[in-house]
Amino acid sequence: MLQLSTWVPAWTFALTFFAVTCLSAADQPNIVVILSDDMGYSDIGCYGSEIQTPTLDTLADNGLRFSQFYNTARCCPTRASLLTGLYPHQAGIGHMVTGSYDISKFPGYQMGLNQRCQTIAEVLKPAGYKTYMSGKWHVCNNIRPEGIKKNWPRQRGFDHFYGTITGAGSFYDPAALCRGNTLITPENDTEYQPETFYYTDAIGDHAVGFLKQHQKQSSESPFFLYVAFTAAHWPMHALPEDIANYDGVYDEGFAVIREKRLAKLKQLGLIDPSWEMAKQVGDWDKIKHKEWEIRNIEVYAAMIDRMDQNIAKITAQLKDSGDFDNTVIFFMQDNGGCAEGIGRASDMNLPEPRQAMAVDQVQLDIIPKFTRDGRPVRHGPETMPGADDTYIAYGRDWANVSNTPFREYKHWVHEGGIATPLIVHWPQGIDVSRNGKLDHTPSHLIDIMATCVDVAKANYPHQVNGKEITPLPGVSLSPAFAGNPVQRKTPIFWEHEANGAVRDGKWKIVRYGKMGSGKTMSWELYDIQADRTEQHNLASQHPERVQKMAKQWQAWAEASDVLPWPWGHLRKKPVH
Repeated sequence: MLQLSTWVPAWTFALTFFAVTCLSAADQPNIVVILSDDMGYSDIGCYGSEIQTPTLDTLADNGLRFSQFYNTARCCPTRASLLTGLYPHQAGIGHMVTGSYDISKFPGYQMGLNQRCQTIAEVLKPAGYKTYMSGKWHVCNNIRPEGIKKNWPRQRGFDHFYGTITGAGSFYDPAALCRGNTLITPENDTEYQPETFYYTDAIGDHAVGFLKQHQKQSSESPFFLYVAFTAAHWPMHALPEDIANYDGVYDEGFAVIREKRLAKLKQLGLIDPSWEMAKQVGDWDKIKHKEWEIRNIEVYAAMIDRMDQNIAKITAQLKDSGDFDNTVIFFMQDNGGCAEGIGRASDMNLPEPRQAMAVDQVQLDIIPKFTRDGRPVRHGPETMPGADDTYIAYGRDWANVSNTPFREYKHWVHEGGIATPLIVHWPQGIDVSRNGKLDHTPSHLIDIMATCVDVAKANYPHQVNGKEITPLPGVSLSPAFAGNPVQRKTPIFWEHEANGAVRDGKWKIVRYGKMGSGKTMSWELYDIQADRTEQHNLASQHPERVQKMAKQWQAWAEASDVLPWPWGHLRKKPVH
């Protein structure tokens, strides 16, 4: 396996580079990375859900499921980490991509990918790969047509791109919708005019279109396709025929669904039966607008269902082109279930309708006040969600269900915020004896780039355009494809909004952080092997272990541009 951090002489690098670029597509697998948005650990069928995800379930049955794979607890940092193989602060996105901080003082908080990192697309292109992306980008701070585009997909290694530059928006009129380097609208896009525009379908259709284009124009080369769905991020938008599939499924409320998911998780072997489920949050008996809450989760389920239908389109195209068997497919999620209370306000005082937007008027608002045709957008329990004139999040109580059996949510680095499914499917690269198996290796987004570099026989660069590139901290997961142990020499680390964690073998320390205050709560300690749901804090029993791991976190934070924290130093003018 390629040693990613070992220095080699320039002439050796050049010879290796030449050899790699001369490999045929048959020597290198195609790679498809699929990322979903704001979903919990138990939200797909093969990880415990009642939601219908037959495509993902089939990929899992004929591939590998990782039970202890982790993201970074939030959308921007996760996408930065996934794309670059670095911890998000090392890539310049330690928080989000709004506002701007003084780069000279806070290099880990640049609000966009820095020049010390490379995306998977940038690394695989010299190895002969054609590169495509469909979906949500969200790793730059400019979404306007007149702004600098140095961190848009086409400038960061992708040959072709269709999707949204920003992080959220209507599924019927996406914010900052873009083709290549040009912002567009669903109405003025001459290349894509479905009978009903729905963003999940648009992402899937363009992913399939890119695969067809590749087959026609570049079949002699391997490809890298990044598909970043926005399902099931708020708003709760879904098509009526998909919502109808879940009529009556959630009528019994939060606790019943959690218990059913817990039982299925145990039956699948994804959790230890001895673990205690995290505390129930919502009290169904006290819910005032039950029918409305039921519709919220029905729409949420429908969004995931529709995403799975679009993944089916992608796998069907791979089979049609003959590429399915030699394509590595990764599926994962960007953070845990989202407890953010977006919307959920009364619709008693809506504004009057306004004039419709012009066909060429680009939508830049992630939470628009009006639809494109001028109707006011509704948020409250007076109206059932799902249509284009509604905008609502499903809320904390259902997020608690999504994260069964874990604690906390998106933002936090307890297991509910960072635990994600990882499905890996590759018929020619995963030993058939491993099909349908679980791999319990603790692993992280930083390992995806390392795995791609490994299986693609690519070279991760030390320098690009005279600038030093940060070495990869992750490890290749490819040994697990043959049933061998993955060797990791260092712990796994997290930080988001001063929430921090370290995972070292079976041990994890984790703490809450109050962003910007300079004060944090004490470190908690958990034996993840015995108590992954984090119900029994052992910090007082093992103070020396806590102290050791806390020092590891501090050293990592100082070396990886996590510290100093920038909060309280927000600049009024952007730096770039």
